[in-house]
Amino acid sequence: MKKKIAEVKRKQGVVGRPREFDTDAALEKAMRLFWAKSYEGTSVADLTETLGISRPSLYAAFGCKQFLFRAALERYAAGPGGYVAAALGKPTAREVAEQLLRGAADLQAGSRNPGGCLTVNGAIACGDEAEPVRQTLSAHRTAGVALLRRRFEQAKAQHDLPRDSDPAALARFVATVVYGMAVLASGGASRKELEQVIRTAMKAWPATAQNRADL
Repeated sequence: MKKKIAEVKRKQGVVGRPREFDTDAALEKAMRLFWAKSYEGTSVADLTETLGISRPSLYAAFGCKQFLFRAALERYAAGPGGYVAAALGKPTAREVAEQLLRGAADLQAGSRNPGGCLTVNGAIACGDEAEPVRQTLSAHRTAGVALLRRRFEQAKAQHDLPRDSDPAALARFVATVVYGMAVLASGGASRKELEQVIRTAMKAWPATAQNRADL
């Protein structure tokens, strides 16, 4: 993505031109604006007003609205979405799932954040012009499910999951709950309400011999 932005700027003859604003701070603001209003719901006028820059400066720094959105998505994944990597590092599959759900709920219903998550709010329904963005977000979510599946496959190989468990199905289940909570949170669901969803979801988690002993 950074290479694409640099190429656009090179073609526009703006490489090396001093900027009049902090691009890092501008990207943070853009990320939160897209998070709150979606890709199509955010106009270039919204962006220039929120970022406090002119339209030419916006294009010079980020190339175009689609490039800016993709850069914002990368920032989201590395920043607010960092709970995913933390959850994947938990020692058991059950802890991975539970930590992932709790991290998602903390983010989605946090008072300092727009409701929901950028990967869901961004472009679930969109017109033809925004189709590339919808595909980008779909690929992002698919990659997240693949990461979960591989982690659960590892857990099954280590006998941390029952022999008859389906890592792919479990990964889709957890992702469905995460994205479902995002929809609820974007509609105003509280952290307490999302916690109730998490508790219900975890009751459906397959029990290993150790899990049964702890019940």
